[in-house]
Amino acid sequence: MAHGTAPTPTEGRRLVAVFASPVARELAHTGQHVGFQVVVLEPDPTRDSAPYASVLSARDAAIDETTDVVVTDHDRPELGPVLADVLATPARWVGLMGKASIVGPHIAALRALGVDEDSIARVHRPIGLDIGSRSPAEIAVSTVAGLLADRNGRSGGVLRSST
Repeated sequence: MAHGTAPTPTEGRRLVAVFASPVARELAHTGQHVGFQVVVLEPDPTRDSAPYASVLSARDAAIDETTDVVVTDHDRPELGPVLADVLATPARWVGLMGKASIVGPHIAALRALGVDEDSIARVHRPIGLDIGSRSPAEIAVSTVAGLLADRNGRSGGVLRSST
């Protein structure tokens, strides 16, 4: 497999990147390379998500139990309503970018909309592997690697030599 003979799995791999952003573009790019069917959910039709396919709502994104959802901007005013719509779907995994040391703004936004605590707890934050990511491309690599580890039942930790 390490020599390129195994095909990239594509069955049941969907990724919805919420909000057109530099990180969303990199997520779409990286995700496609490892077999994800990717769409950008951008509720503001004036924002450009090119060159990736985009939709305006969670309903349009056709989120199902094979879909991983990554919210790429925690400062957007639409965060609460869009995330509430996502949480009303059977998404396999939902994550929001942000630092673990700061309480996520999604919590207050979702509570204000009447979203129950069990649904709010579905939101993973921070996301990705702890590799010190700074740039949009590094954040995307970290996030996609974390999603693959989770899908494969792995921790995403560094393998250590036994010798």
